[in-house]
Amino acid sequence: MLKKLISTNPARNYEKIDEVEISREEEIIEKVNKAQKAKLGWKEMSLEDRIPYFEKLMAVYKKRGEEVAEIQTKEVGKVIKESREDVEFDLFGIENNIRIAREVLKPEILDESETQKNILYFEPYGIMVVIVPWNFPSSNFFISCIQPLLAGNTIVFKHSEECPLTGKILEEIMEEAGFPEGVFSEVYGDGKVGDMLTNQAIDAIHFTGSTKIGRYLYEKAALKFIPATLEMGGSSPGIIFKDANLDMACKHALAERFLCCGQVCCALKRLIVHESIYSEVIERMKKAVESMKVGDPMDKNTDIGPLVTKRQLDLLIEQVEDAKKKGSTVITGGDVVGDLNGAFYKPTILTNLIMDMKVLTEEVFGPVLPILSFKTEKEAIELANKTIYGLSAFVYGSDFEQLKRVALKIEAGQISINNTSYFSDNSPFGGYKMSGIGRNSGKMGFYEVTQKKVVSEPVRKN
Repeated sequence: MLKKLISTNPARNYEKIDEVEISREEEIIEKVNKAQKAKLGWKEMSLEDRIPYFEKLMAVYKKRGEEVAEIQTKEVGKVIKESREDVEFDLFGIENNIRIAREVLKPEILDESETQKNILYFEPYGIMVVIVPWNFPSSNFFISCIQPLLAGNTIVFKHSEECPLTGKILEEIMEEAGFPEGVFSEVYGDGKVGDMLTNQAIDAIHFTGSTKIGRYLYEKAALKFIPATLEMGGSSPGIIFKDANLDMACKHALAERFLCCGQVCCALKRLIVHESIYSEVIERMKKAVESMKVGDPMDKNTDIGPLVTKRQLDLLIEQVEDAKKKGSTVITGGDVVGDLNGAFYKPTILTNLIMDMKVLTEEVFGPVLPILSFKTEKEAIELANKTIYGLSAFVYGSDFEQLKRVALKIEAGQISINNTSYFSDNSPFGGYKMSGIGRNSGKMGFYEVTQKKVVSEPVRKN
């Protein structure tokens, strides 16, 4: 009897939405074998011959985008307005990656003399296993799959067990786009399926998810002697200096913390505020948080939906209770939403913190914001860097020279100064320390998914 992966709705007391068959080992092996057969033909196809598949993909995705937005909202609790924004972001990302691929993947003359020239070629690794989490179901898929496929890799993909129905629709969209057999395929299941998949004869791993699993896959990749790109957890600091524009800083920090119910790897997860404005910032954030609407994620006016699962809710409760027991003050929130059936937690602000509290030492995936104070620039930097993670950071103030100096001293892969975004057309994304290895997106993303080959050839004289 085939085992089923049950998809539930965290906003409706975990009621069943539908189910998907868990991939059996023989099925996984078959898909890897098909990827093996397809990889040479896909590699030898020119970029310009590959691009029409992605243009067809965009057309199909535009047609089914609302369907994707609605199912991912039902499966993971992401509010519908954010899901629709994700679809728009995905479409832009495909188009942008086509443009970048044309620039980056063409052969590059490195050196040239009267007698010879050295030319750099970018070649695919071959079969790439791509594994992504549930918090941005559609966007994680496109961010992780489009660049490897454009570069000529074949992919066997596994989505999170928390959003199998979204994964199923994405697989259907890829099929409708008409990619050659074996170029893209998908398997379904939890970590056991991911383990079976990465046991196969593959050429590279591209993983987004927890630091624990990322480290495990890195060890597997090392034994296989294959590359692994790992985008993992974060506990990103935000520093507000005393001369900051507080209207701007608090609004931006609020958005960075509570997007997707706080379930974002690069979200602002610790706010570090100069002591002279500490009380004012707390009051501003409290007022803003208490004005947020918590409720049905399918309602376009909802700001905060549920967490993805009861398991995630239980972990968040444990982290906040640990802080309470160790003396933290709950400014607002600090508990489940009692009148809603599902994984709902009140947007929360915590103060009076000590560094061994779980809300500071662990990654917090939920609508909880710890706020600390600092006296000096040096102390702010030390607090920002006092973590095993190094994914992103945010700094706010009026002294640009100070902000730039601090940004360059923070150990993180991307830093936002004031209300700027580190996401742009050509920017890479990735972390320091336990936040990952390698980079996604932009030009560097294509470098991560390709082999580099230098061909030295004589200059032919007429």
